Amino acid sequence: MSSLKPPPLRDDCFALPAGVEWAPVDQALAFLRERLTPQVGVEVVDLKDSLGRILAEPVIATRSNPPEANSAVDGYGFAYECLGEGDQTLPLVAGRSAAGVPFYDVVPKGYAVRILTGAAVPEGVNTVILQEDVTLGEGRIAFRAGIRRGANTRRAGEDVMAGVKALETGRKLTPADLALMAAVGVREVSVRLLLRVAILSTGDELAEVGELAKPGQIYDANRPMLLAMLDKFGHVGIDMGRAPDDRGALAELLDKAAAQADVIITSGGASAGDEDHVSALLQDAGAMALWRIAIKPGRPLLLGMWREKPVFGLPGNPVAALVCALIFARPAMGLLAGEGWAEPQGYDLEAAFEKRKKPGRREFLRARVRDGKVEVFASEGSGRISGLSWAEGLVELDDSEQNIRPGDRVRFYPWGSYGL
Repeated sequence: MSSLKPPPLRDDCFALPAGVEWAPVDQALAFLRERLTPQVGVEVVDLKDSLGRILAEPVIATRSNPPEANSAVDGYGFAYECLGEGDQTLPLVAGRSAAGVPFYDVVPKGYAVRILTGAAVPEGVNTVILQEDVTLGEGRIAFRAGIRRGANTRRAGEDVMAGVKALETGRKLTPADLALMAAVGVREVSVRLLLRVAILSTGDELAEVGELAKPGQIYDANRPMLLAMLDKFGHVGIDMGRAPDDRGALAELLDKAAAQADVIITSGGASAGDEDHVSALLQDAGAMALWRIAIKPGRPLLLGMWREKPVFGLPGNPVAALVCALIFARPAMGLLAGEGWAEPQGYDLEAAFEKRKKPGRREFLRARVRDGKVEVFASEGSGRISGLSWAEGLVELDDSEQNIRPGDRVRFYPWGSYGL
């Protein structure tokens, strides 16, 4: 099956309405959700190669599960209608029904047949009694009254019926999904091509780990972090290295990134200063929106187009870069990859900290859970990268004014809720 190529994004897809200066987080997320569509093609892969891939169309069951009525236990099968009042005694037919080796004859009314777990229920049988509940002897079984009609049997198709939708479009396939597809006879699936994401750091102040950092330089922490995040998200990360504070060199790297990737993520150079060359280049290209988002850490989030490829410009600070990547880039990339918009699962837990917060912006605190209560990192400084390693997730404080005291309920999002 040939790969399908979707249309490019419109150059103005990231433009906020006129007059909007500081965008609330929810408004920024709504704009991304409304304006982004899948940007990757489709291919057909074998079931065994589909783990983690995103379904491009629904999976339709080709076989029912279970394919026929079967026994849920080891025991004896018979027709419920043959039972009378009080204790029961039924003669056994010769033979048995085992998984993969069914009893092919009809079980006469008033008789029982030996049946094992998973075995097909023979014709003439609609009820199975546990072997532990019978006395066996002289070719007969005896058991007490009280068994219900249909006991210990599984109906054909009671899990999934042939011809129905087993899995929805946009689902990222799990090991359990592979088991389900195998059970309903699906050998190949139509999936989205993997989203290719180019990662590029900018700034003369950056040095590569392993190099000798010059005075005034810092090691690039963003690229290894962002590339690792992409791997966890199930996308293909493309390391474009570091760009100096030179617009010609940066433009060349952006061209290379656009030729190899579906999406470009930069860190640094996303504001409006003299050395913020990412925003300057996208502005010159006529496809740049600098969103000033009411969020801490973060605020500036650059979005634009370069050679018809969407660009997400994250803040250079690693803490802000991670938060903005999780809150904005991750769900946006899910849409571009065909997965749909992914909302993280949060949990309301007791706070083990105090915090006074002014109104007007959303705040995310590095946090972890101990003894069922949420602790936050000792410092809110965006330069404290160790807080990311210390944390097990984020506490989200909404846009309102808040005065949090120990014991108050706060919303905690573990890293796993973001796919990390």
